[in-house]
Amino acid sequence: MPQHITVVDYDPMWPQAFEAERALLTEALGDSCIAIYHIGSTAVPCLAAKPIIDLMVAVRSLHEVDSAATTLCDLGYEYLGEFGIPDRRYLPKGGDERTHQVHIFAADDWYNIDRHLAVRDFLRNNREAREAYANIKRELAQRYPYDIDGYCAGKDEFVRELERQALGVYDGSRNGPHLAAPTAQQGKPASASAPSCSPGR
Repeated sequence: MPQHITVVDYDPMWPQAFEAERALLTEALGDSCIAIYHIGSTAVPCLAAKPIIDLMVAVRSLHEVDSAATTLCDLGYEYLGEFGIPDRRYLPKGGDERTHQVHIFAADDWYNIDRHLAVRDFLRNNREAREAYANIKRELAQRYPYDIDGYCAGKDEFVRELERQALGVYDGSRNGPHLAAPTAQQGKPASASAPSCSPGR
């Protein structure tokens, strides 16, 4: 059965779901794991999102990740390789009703790592962009409830422009030296300047 696309209000439990999964991935990847970041819409307070936790992992070696594929599959993930993005490893979890997605890059892949963090941080600090993105996603989810390709194509132009703007103001911050062990701050959903949101916003 195709994936059912739903967009819901921000859930304050999403950061905790990220932390729980980060702990599992850190153990599974061992010394190869450099840092794990909460990315995507569930990492942005006040932003409506598909209820899927996106995690981005920076590793010392993609070869080491490939060697750990069986261990990651034991956690419930599908190991799909690059899946359309060169030098990435993509692992969804939850089957048709997906619950998590993991995007793994080598730690020196600055382009892919920075563009994900830039968009996340831009949305955290830009209410107008959050609201516009939420409106587009809700409309597309209603239009394409079982068509993930149609849903993604519908927001592609907006996302490209969002990424362009985000990279234009991104300061390169990765919560300290990138090639370092994950810190508690990396798992937090927002900085002190990030928005607060009332229930149902």
